[in-house]
Amino acid sequence: MGWRTVMLTQHAKVSVASHSLVVQTNEDTLRIPIDDIQVLLIGTTQVMISAAAIAALAEGEAKVIFCGRDGQPITETVNEYSSRQSLQTIQKQNNWNQNRIEIMWTSIVSEKITNQIQVLNHLGLDGSNLGQELDALELNDITNREAVVARRYFQQLFGPNFSRDDFDPRNDALNYGYSILLSAINREIVANGYLTALGIHHYNQNNLFNLGSDLMEPFRPIVDQFVYTYKFSELTPDVKFGLVDLLNLEMTINGRQAILRNAVAEHVNRCLRYLSGELDEFEIEVNIPNEVSSHAINDHV
Repeated sequence: MGWRTVMLTQHAKVSVASHSLVVQTNEDTLRIPIDDIQVLLIGTTQVMISAAAIAALAEGEAKVIFCGRDGQPITETVNEYSSRQSLQTIQKQNNWNQNRIEIMWTSIVSEKITNQIQVLNHLGLDGSNLGQELDALELNDITNREAVVARRYFQQLFGPNFSRDDFDPRNDALNYGYSILLSAINREIVANGYLTALGIHHYNQNNLFNLGSDLMEPFRPIVDQFVYTYKFSELTPDVKFGLVDLLNLEMTINGRQAILRNAVAEHVNRCLRYLSGELDEFEIEVNIPNEVSSHAINDHV
């Protein structure tokens, strides 16, 4: 299982030799063991990567994310098969118990709202009105408190005139960070042998990652806090690198210390085991640090 996030932001040629990724830029040549790589983020259309390199990364269960001309993630690799995938697993997923689905979705929404309030508190902003909505949350969120809270939350965070539909550098950064987080979630879903398209709340027929969109919700506020904290006027490579490096954020999940990428793996595994009847109870408690920063090793080319 890899641990490195490699981000390419300039013209480069990527190939593979001796089970290492070879990255040739105009200035240097880097060699990175395939087994060390968890995510390869190709942040520019000026990168040429060989089919052999993509295949080797897939065999190593690494995720490759490609960005479009606007610099936003546009597509990613999803392995056709997982070593754990079987007809039995897919049938199990297709027959998940509705009561378990409703209980888990309620817990996920509750933790997302809790973390949104936590972020506002960390930043010295007033989140008291969101607490009332949390208290009003019902099973399966049938009154859609999640959407009500999201609208109020972003206006508390970025101002009363802010909208997620605006052309705004903050929205660009939010979308970029969410895409990285979704990719990490999808990677774990596939690694556990399940289908990313079959969700428990999101049912968009054009979304191949409905399940990932469901399971990522409690972690979104981490990206929000980063975007609020680091003031910027455009989505520069350094901002993108900071968002990618959030995967190495030190945090607490279910009472245990972990970095975000490992917390995601634990969360996804627990969700899938509960939905498949392998666990009797479900819990999710994500504690976001007061300051969102990153320290762990990554490569920024």
